[in-house]
Amino acid sequence: MEACIAGIAQRPKRSEMSDATREADTRGREELVDVAREISELARGLAADSERERRLADELVRRLRESGLMLAGAPLEAGGLELPPGLTLLCAEEVAHGDASAGWCVAIAATSSLLAAYLPADCRAELFADPRVIAAGVWAPRGRARSVDGGLLLTGRWAFCSGISHAEAFFAGAVIDNGAQPDAQPMPSVVGMHAHEVEIIDTWHTLGLRATGSHDTVARELFVPAGRVFSLFGGPLIDRPLYRFPIFGYFALSIAAAALGNARGAIEELAALASHKQGLGSARMLGERPATRIAVADAEASLRSARAFYFESIEAAWQAALQGGPVPVALRTDLRLAATHAVRTSAAVTRSMYELAGGTAIYDGAPLQRRFRDAYTATAHFQVNAASQELPGRLLLGQPSDAAML
Repeated sequence: MEACIAGIAQRPKRSEMSDATREADTRGREELVDVAREISELARGLAADSERERRLADELVRRLRESGLMLAGAPLEAGGLELPPGLTLLCAEEVAHGDASAGWCVAIAATSSLLAAYLPADCRAELFADPRVIAAGVWAPRGRARSVDGGLLLTGRWAFCSGISHAEAFFAGAVIDNGAQPDAQPMPSVVGMHAHEVEIIDTWHTLGLRATGSHDTVARELFVPAGRVFSLFGGPLIDRPLYRFPIFGYFALSIAAAALGNARGAIEELAALASHKQGLGSARMLGERPATRIAVADAEASLRSARAFYFESIEAAWQAALQGGPVPVALRTDLRLAATHAVRTSAAVTRSMYELAGGTAIYDGAPLQRRFRDAYTATAHFQVNAASQELPGRLLLGQPSDAAML
């Protein structure tokens, strides 16, 4: 497997490949997806334990570290796989097929690992010295920092730190005050640190996605070297296709990968139930009822349509990134539309399957109940909530808009 992963990470552009190299590249991709499927089954079996503990089970985290998926976005220089976004998100979706929280953690770790490309080589080597490192991040500027000799002092509290319980690197958003230049505007930045340098506050008591362990973290006057401070708007230090792909769009897409996998799992849970559940006062199995068949067909069509738009948009933006220039606003708009549409369609599909299951699904421990809760917890994320469609709508209408965070 190690050779397979190395081959994927170091592959040449497809236009430069011979037929034999192209075939080997395809095999490597298929093997990595197979690994994701194996992890998905492990996650499914451990889902109840992970949810109860409000963190991924240790056995699952160990397997994820070994797979390399948690560093899928990190550059080769940091020991990462540097995978194309479509492949990373396909693997995250596959893991979420087994358990949404596990797929969510894969997607968040992969997008957080992208930030290794924004660090100077020495700082990158320090934070990512171990190729099994897992990164977490909250990029919203909820911290404040002031410049001191050699770096800055950081204070803040960040909510929704998914995977922080198993992370070693943490990236947090902050506003930097520059007292030496009174007229300068405070600058939103991202600060990289070791996860053990922040305090984890046990806050993650939620409706769903409980196993993501998305607790709050706190830093108090923490010294951070200047080399670990950067701006997402300034661009990465490594100029390769993955780091030209829109990073804010990628973040939204990561939420959608977990949602899509969860919805697929919900359809399968309902199908299994429909083969043997017999309703009260009915001689027919659930799956023999016309209303069930119609609802499942509609859910399948909705999910496949949303998924097709999702991966089509990713591939179009990826092809643009491969060309060497910035990804056009129209393609970045499509990424955000596709991500939000995928999450909200996935929630509707999951709700439909939950409702079809009737009383069977209302009990704690019922997989469809967990799927339902996870689906609607995902819709609350600010990157994919209903309000997130306002900016794409402005752009589609040709109205003046700031597209910097697309």
